[in-house]
Amino acid sequence: MTVLTYRQALNQTLRSELQRDQNVLLMGEEIGIFDGSYKITAGLLEEFGPRRVVDTPIAEEGFTGAAIGAAMLGLRPVVELMTINFSLLALDQIVNHAAKIHGMFGGQMSVPLVIRTPGGGGQQLGASHSQNVELYYAFVPGLKVVAPSTPADARALLMAAIRDDDPVLFLENLALYNTRGEVPDDIAPAEIGKARITRAGTNLTLIGYSRMATVALRAAEQLAADEGIDIEVIDLRSLRPLDRETIVESVRRTHAAVMLEDDWLTYGIGAEIAATISDGAFDHLDAPVRRVAMAEVPLPYSKPLESAALPSYDDVVRAVRETLAAIGYRR
Repeated sequence: MTVLTYRQALNQTLRSELQRDQNVLLMGEEIGIFDGSYKITAGLLEEFGPRRVVDTPIAEEGFTGAAIGAAMLGLRPVVELMTINFSLLALDQIVNHAAKIHGMFGGQMSVPLVIRTPGGGGQQLGASHSQNVELYYAFVPGLKVVAPSTPADARALLMAAIRDDDPVLFLENLALYNTRGEVPDDIAPAEIGKARITRAGTNLTLIGYSRMATVALRAAEQLAADEGIDIEVIDLRSLRPLDRETIVESVRRTHAAVMLEDDWLTYGIGAEIAATISDGAFDHLDAPVRRVAMAEVPLPYSKPLESAALPSYDDVVRAVRETLAAIGYRR
């Protein structure tokens, strides 16, 4: 085992995949000479050269389209979009082309493309630079959408995404880049579409992804230590495909669920999770599924207002306690 930051895990994976497969190349704004806005690509231009670590113009639609064409011709581009907010400039290329080419060509053509992009608030970057719009992409057949929460999963899922023959949107969160965790030295590619139970429990199922999966685990461990509440935690890891079986099986055991997400509540990922639980475990529920999400506002720049708008640890604990109270839980 090696302890790495989330940032280091991504950097190591890109390096090892560039070494492993000559068809892998990186594309994005300032990823070469500047080492990337978040230093994920630090040192890679010097090691692999400008043909495989390509600095692009500030033109997301243009270089995403170029990457789709390169993927169709046999390369495996890994595109870095500086934030998920900027992916909206390439929405047509991602949704109308990358996601649809395999189906429109009758399976004769694949698009082995990875789009890495961070989102999330808490950095005082303003409303147009702090969004979590993964729902736009998780909604689209033909795309795969993954959202690792730990350095180990970041490494394993990025390996899997680069080797996948379908386009994969690889979601990162700015708040996770400096987090640390153990990464196996012999780590293998993860299975895209498989959630992970990060803590077994019996009283309630707590579900999250990306940053909120880490908040879920912290809340579960603290509530167990302080109040003896035994919570099962699911890290979704993948939003499309979604591991509905793991979610449903867990709720059938615990009879209650709380869903956590960093995006807006209305039409959010949590709504899909709640519907999944209703379809597969309705008769096992002892209380309605509760959802914790950010306030339904453009995220404020002001630090106190931004903190108030984002879902917090205290919001999670409150939702757990309210759900358990609704089912008459007693220690």
